[in-house]
Amino acid sequence: MRFFLTCVLLAALGYGGWSWTSADHDEHGHHHGAYTDPWERPSPQPDRVALSWSRDPATSLSVSWRTDTTVTQAVAQVALATPAPNLEKVARTLDATTERLAPTHVEGEAHVRAHYHAVTFEGLLADTLYAYRVGDGTRWSEWFQARTASAEPDPMAFLYFGDAQNAVRTHWSRAIRAAYQEAPEARFVIHAGDLINRAHRNAEWGEWFVAGGWIHGMLPIVAIPGNHEYERYTEDEDTNHLSVHWRPQFELPRNGPPGLEETVYYLDVQGVRVIGLNTNERIEDQADWLADVLADNPNRWTVVVCHHPVFSTAGRRDNVDQRAAWKPLLDRYGVDLVLQGHDHTYARGRTVNVAAGANLREPVSGTVYVSSVSGPKMYATKDNRWDDYDDIEMERAAENTQLFQVIRVDGDTLSFHAFDVTGQLYDAFDLVKRPNGPNRFLAHPVTTTPERTHENTVPAYDRAGF
Repeated sequence: MRFFLTCVLLAALGYGGWSWTSADHDEHGHHHGAYTDPWERPSPQPDRVALSWSRDPATSLSVSWRTDTTVTQAVAQVALATPAPNLEKVARTLDATTERLAPTHVEGEAHVRAHYHAVTFEGLLADTLYAYRVGDGTRWSEWFQARTASAEPDPMAFLYFGDAQNAVRTHWSRAIRAAYQEAPEARFVIHAGDLINRAHRNAEWGEWFVAGGWIHGMLPIVAIPGNHEYERYTEDEDTNHLSVHWRPQFELPRNGPPGLEETVYYLDVQGVRVIGLNTNERIEDQADWLADVLADNPNRWTVVVCHHPVFSTAGRRDNVDQRAAWKPLLDRYGVDLVLQGHDHTYARGRTVNVAAGANLREPVSGTVYVSSVSGPKMYATKDNRWDDYDDIEMERAAENTQLFQVIRVDGDTLSFHAFDVTGQLYDAFDLVKRPNGPNRFLAHPVTTTPERTHENTVPAYDRAGF
């Protein structure tokens, strides 16, 4: 009876197929053809402002935003940020590109009409604070401030989120706001896929932008798509497609394999090469590209971001083809850190891909793999953790816990801190580069505290429902 009532409750809340529905949606989560919430409907006033890097992070900033279709010519202004309130007088004005979004081919979204605009500010000074705003010359956004990256491998921090996905406005908002409070000096934000639940749903993307608010316009977004950014256009077809919103609303690098631009790419930021991979399609094609990007890498640190984990954490999941194609390359080129999502738990461990003859009594580390979750959808960790895999041990795990991560790089040290959304430190370690051999691995004392599980916390839903 308890299980039955739990399932009824989950279905009522939209968990059955993981579609958070309201009165304007049917049982499949399909919109009935009208805007209902204020964050859905575009207007002549700019909204959904998203800062990113499509080119060199030290000399450029990219920004995209949305309006209704009455705005056909958009512009953006940028100026050095100073204490004086004279930005309008000194700003440089650039014309934006404009892309029409009218997904008439997407079931339930045919009513959506919007224009997305984009500008890349180039020729900027490195490590410099700029102010910018976007609009049509009459109606403007507020002024945002953003800092370019340093051209040198100077110390920096950045943020990392696993899946937001569900109840984004109500629950994930805590995660991104707590992360900004913890590390307001962060230079950018990594989103490891499944930013929302239904790929093409305008209403859900609206919730994502409301949850992050002006943070999305202040910290460059480094996002890769998860499986929930792919969906069929109609119930009758068999093919999943990348979200119709993805490329219009994010200005991301186009240096990936042809056809995978803005879903597979790399960025070099202050001595760190960040490589985004797309685990949803063309795994083998990405392997060839990844080998080239890893082989020709002048940076001290290498961080790979992908959605589906190389080592699965949740039950009955195992991404065999992905692991076979990519892990040998991650081993061969000594990738330092792999950041993942998808499994709706927290897990962290390190492989033993160290050079022959290394003293394994020292606290050394091959590649460190982390999976995390920032939204409210929670799974259970495999009972045998990562015991089915030969060369890795799950050293820290969590269930039923919303988390965000702050990663700091300072010379030869990379420091990783995972916080729950109340700001409590849950996991932490340092990687220290050595002249020869693998990184030195130093776990922080917090890792000796008991792990959070479904048994010793109060779940929002019975784990049997998942």
